[in-house]
Amino acid sequence: MKELDINFPLDKFEKLICDIGWESLNDWFNFWDNQKNIFSIDQYWKNKVNDDWIWGLALPILSQAYKFQKNFSERKIIGISALPGTGKTTLGKWLEAISLKLNFKISVISIDDFYLPSDEMKLAIKNNPWDVSRGFPGSHSVKLMQEKLLNWKLNGELNVPVFDKSLRNGLGDRSHWRTDNPDLLIIEGWFLGIEPFSSDINYQHINSGEFSPHESSYIGIIQNNLKKYLEVWSLIDNIWHLKPLEFKYMNIWKINQEKEMFLQKGNALQEEKLSNFLRMLNVSIPHESFDHINSYALLLIDKERNLVEAGLNL
Repeated sequence: MKELDINFPLDKFEKLICDIGWESLNDWFNFWDNQKNIFSIDQYWKNKVNDDWIWGLALPILSQAYKFQKNFSERKIIGISALPGTGKTTLGKWLEAISLKLNFKISVISIDDFYLPSDEMKLAIKNNPWDVSRGFPGSHSVKLMQEKLLNWKLNGELNVPVFDKSLRNGLGDRSHWRTDNPDLLIIEGWFLGIEPFSSDINYQHINSGEFSPHESSYIGIIQNNLKKYLEVWSLIDNIWHLKPLEFKYMNIWKINQEKEMFLQKGNALQEEKLSNFLRMLNVSIPHESFDHINSYALLLIDKERNLVEAGLNL
């Protein structure tokens, strides 16, 4: 490990690795070091990926998937909870590709894939205070999500919609359906694992900052919507929470993500639409909620998305 550019504490990290199923950190490192010819990542990330993301995040998640597939007969679901722009989608593509080289198949889906079809979406998000087209709890086909996850757990057949955020001039819509038969399923989302607050919370004082009356009342609606997601969360065996040291970093990451999407597809959220979407992300769910996700692992990242801590969420 000394040759790697890793700056997060290894004591907490070793406890995580041992809990996943290795005797020691050295045993785990040697296992993956012997496999290093299989996980070339240059084709999945445009920029050079730091050792901390490879060894502190990607390989530990892959390690748990590997142990789940090897040691359990029942099908397992791993969740990745991380704010928009963090890098969940690219991480997912890497995990899918590398798992095949280890002779088992991972499929990665997003809760965003279960956004409501455009006609239903218009009704579900009507009169939201941010005038956004999607994004917050209540804009997903939650029953469909639960049904598809449960169906996969029971018979191994995955049949899920795929949402393309570039359609409808950046508003997004379902583009097609995906059919697969993975050994292990990963689902990711920006509020994955978030639970509603108790009913006696005064929403106007949950986050710092000023709220309009419309926002305050709508945050209460979103809290009520979150209750519908709890049965989906219950189907997830372990959640990995990738959390920034400060919530505000998400704004930079999301802006860069939309710029990249515009370059690739010619459509993305821009100007006022992007500002409104960022406002929704910042206030629709209380920041305190992200401190209480019932995650298996907690991974902290700084403004530059360097991994500064990785361990069990004790």
